[in-house]
Parts: sequence; structure tokens; C-alpha cells
Amino acid sequence: MIGTLTLGLILALVLGMLAQRVKLSPLVGYLVAGMLAAQPWWGLTEDPHEVMHEFAHIGEVLLLFGVGLHFHFKDLLAVRKVAVPGSLICMALWTGSGAVVYHLLVPGADWVAALLFGMCVCVSSTVVLTRVLEDNRLLHTPSGHTAVGWLVMEDIFTIVLLVLLPAVFVLPEGGGKAVFCADDLGAALWGMLWKLALMVFCVAFVGRYVIEKVLTFVARNNSNELFTLAVLTIALGVAVLSAEVFNASMVFGAFLSGMVVGQSKFAGRAAADALPMRDAFAVLFFVSVGMGFDFMGLVDNWQLALGTLALTLLWKPLSAYGVIRLLRRPGSLGVVVGTSLSQIGEFSFILAAMVAGERFGLLPESAVNIITGVAIITITVNVLLFRHVPAIIRKMEDSGIGLPATDANHLPAPHEERDRVLVVGYGPCGAMVSRILQEHEIEVVVLEMNIDTVTRLNTQGRPALHGDARLRTIQQLAGVEHARAIIITPVGAPAREIAATARALNPEIQVMAHTTYMQQAQDMRNEGAQTVVAGELESALTLSGLLLRSLGATEEQIARARREYRENA
Repeated sequence: MIGTLTLGLILALVLGMLAQRVKLSPLVGYLVAGMLAAQPWWGLTEDPHEVMHEFAHIGEVLLLFGVGLHFHFKDLLAVRKVAVPGSLICMALWTGSGAVVYHLLVPGADWVAALLFGMCVCVSSTVVLTRVLEDNRLLHTPSGHTAVGWLVMEDIFTIVLLVLLPAVFVLPEGGGKAVFCADDLGAALWGMLWKLALMVFCVAFVGRYVIEKVLTFVARNNSNELFTLAVLTIALGVAVLSAEVFNASMVFGAFLSGMVVGQSKFAGRAAADALPMRDAFAVLFFVSVGMGFDFMGLVDNWQLALGTLALTLLWKPLSAYGVIRLLRRPGSLGVVVGTSLSQIGEFSFILAAMVAGERFGLLPESAVNIITGVAIITITVNVLLFRHVPAIIRKMEDSGIGLPATDANHLPAPHEERDRVLVVGYGPCGAMVSRILQEHEIEVVVLEMNIDTVTRLNTQGRPALHGDARLRTIQQLAGVEHARAIIITPVGAPAREIAATARALNPEIQVMAHTTYMQQAQDMRNEGAQTVVAGELESALTLSGLLLRSLGATEEQIARARREYRENA
């Protein structure tokens, strides 16, 4: 067992690093590591998949605990007008489409198995989505928030399925495949609902008080390992209790306990201390999934594999784009959300393993193998597709397709006698820059992602626009053609794309940016920013200037030293 565990971790580390070096998701490396670890040439005496399968159960529990830890209904409510109806419509479309594909391409398939296959395929990977959005600097944009809210709805759908399936499918007394209990469906659902209601009450209300008291008591010991152990105990303990006492899914209990801890005052510390352990076991989960993959099984069922691949890479993004446009949202949002959903991942594995394993046996192992193979391919392709999203959006804007709604109609017309400056971001730096410029009679238009900030500024009569500063339409609505400069204040903002768009619309505009490190400053200059302020350099010059002044240096000497170092930096 230890040999299998060590081999799986070594291969996951090496291939995960390799995948990241080539700009792919590390999940691809973990899944391939499992495929390699399952090969017979290692000489392992035990079945590697069976050994790793037990560790994978812990990975599932901690994975759902982490999802619950970061789950906030306010994030979903913020994008509810798009994410909720859009995800519900698309999940119904994708489930039905997946069922039709499975029923047509698998001889003799029944509709129950087909529908379960469609449910597995319709769920995208939260881990892949957040990583891809973060790598492309879209996670904290309106499009990123909508995509995350969409995935939250898919997660809720999956958790409901994990809870619902044991209530509507029962195993015969003599064993074999589970059967749909249509006769007792009402009684089964009623029994499930009151058990779940009792469980939610115990964990969310009684358990919340107990959990916070326990964590408070442990935290007073000032021991990081004891606090980590307490969080791990709560995650696994509630998961086991949900299965043993309430006959619910362990992963649902873990998700619920994660929500309780995430709403407490210990949410930040729990995430910092316990999530690394979650990540380690989650790696084992993905390695275990890879171990169960059979490449020849994918070849033998190539028709279903191609159909599922087309469904995931083509139908899912196209239908998501169409639904978003039907909801009267901009095409750029549809491109980002649609592309981010063109993959399947961890929840598909968990759901497929549940309905196809020894507990239910409703799906053949060949179907689970197809899901695993398609997941490996789509996760890889999804990362590559996302690199072309900005270019696709720019081409759409140039051709007038899917232009965003003009929520900037309230902006005042540019004042002919005043210079206009666009300020990207309204954090502490952006707010201070805006205030200084306004004091000198310069007209400032703020481009900000936070809709609450934009609403507050507009209420105060100050021009502000909600949107992604990289988009041509957003900059045009802000009057970039008449602006003297654009100042990019957030450190992590995509300065190159913003500068390129501004220069294309106004070749004479001055681009200024703010960054933390001197190396980043040079990269930004190469990408088109004329003036870049690096925090490292300015801090060094300020501290050294204060010291030189206290030691008797003249203002002229300090100014000369500042000028020389800025020129050489």
C-alpha cells in the first residue's frame, strides 16, 4: 500500500509540474500519473486502483469540504439573473443531449442509464474553471463571477443528485443492479427530505454553535497542528455521521460542514491550515480516477467517446452562449462562460463512480471509462481554447456581434475645456489618483469591475463605468478617443491588453501603470505602457531619501540620486 501511494505521489508530482510548465492544468498530470501507476511493469503485488481507491474516498470528502468552505450564497445572488436560469436550462439541455447520445450509440442501453450518463457529462470542473479563469486574469471580472456562479449551481445540482439517488434507487435483497423504486417514490422522497432537513438543522444550527465553540477552544492552545487536526476531524466526522445516522451521502455531509466552518470567524484560518491537506488527498483522488482508466476501452467504444467529446467541446459552449444571448446578455460574457464550461471534471467522476460502482451498478464501467477519457482530453483542450478568448471577443466587437449592453449611458459628455483621463480600478491607489486629478480640474472616468463601487460613484455624480477595461466597447463608452491618458492602477490588471485596446482606439493616448516588482515594470514597458511605477523602486528611493536627508544630504543630492536610479532601473 505504501509503495503504491509513494509511486502515485511521485508520478503526480512530476507530471503535474510538467503539465503546468506547458501551461496545462495540473489535473491532466494527475490523471496521466494514475494511468501510468496502474501499469503492471512496476511489479506491485496489490491492485493499485483498489489501494488508491480507499484514499480517494478521503479525497472526495475533503474536496467537498473545501467547496463548502468557499461557498457563499451572496456570490450566487450577485449573478442570479444569469447564472441561475442559464445553468438550469443548460443542465436540462446537456442531460437530455447526453442521454440521447448514449442511447443511440450504446446498443441495448436503457433510458435510466442514458439519463445518468447525461447527468455525469453535464457537470463541469470547478477546479479547472477557477484555475483557468485565474491564469487568464478573468476570475475577478463580471464574466468570471458569472461563470463561477454558474458552476455553483452545477455543484448544487450534483450534490442534490448524490443525496437523491439513494432515495429513488434500491438494491434487491439478492444483490445485483439497483432498481428504480417508482412505487414507493413519494415515500422515499418524503423520508429523504425529513432526514435531510433534520441533518441540516443539526449541522447548520446546533452543529454551528458546537463547531465554533470547539474551534475557539482549540485555537486558544496556539497550536497550528491541533487546529488543523480539529478542522480535519470536523470534516470527516460530520461526513461519517451523515452516512451512518442520516443515511445521506458522505460528501453532502462534508459540504455542509465546510459551509458551517466557512461562515464562522475561523474561515480564513481553516482555509489556510486545512486546504493543503485537502489538496494532497484530492491529488490522490485524481490519481485513483486515472488508475481506473483503460485506453483500449476508449478505443473499443470510440463512437460513444467521439459523441461525448463533441457534446462537451461543441454543444456545451454553443448552447451556453445561445442561452446567455437569449437572456439579453453581451456576447463577450457568452464566450467566456461557454468556453469555461467546455470540460468535465471531479464531480462527474464522483457521480459516475457512485452510480456505476458496487453500490448501484446502473452504469457499465465502460461508460465511466469514457467519462474519464473525455475529461482528460477536454481539460487539456479547455486550457488551450481559453488562450484564444480575448482574440475572439475582439473580433466579435470589430464586427459588431454580441456587443455588451450600454450600461454607461449615464456618463456625462466630455467637457471640451477639460482633459479627460481614464482610471482603471478604484481601489486605494485608484481612488487617490482620481481625487488628485479632480482637484486639478481634470475629468476622470473610472473603469471598475465592482458594480457596487460603480453604483456608489454614479450616485455621487462621478463618471464610472462597470466593465472589463480590455474590451473596445467599454473603452469607447468611456470616451477613450478623447482621453489624454489611461492609468492602470490594479497591480494584477492585464496591462498589455488594456494598453493595446487603448492605443488601437487612440494612438496618442498616454498609458501609465502600477506594479509591485521592478521586473514586472520592465515587462509592462515592453508591452506598451509608457510610464510604469514599481512599488519596489519607489519604496527603496523613499526610504533611502529619508535616511540621506536625516544624515545631512541636500535636496539637490537626493533628487539627483533619485533621477539616476530611476534611469538605470
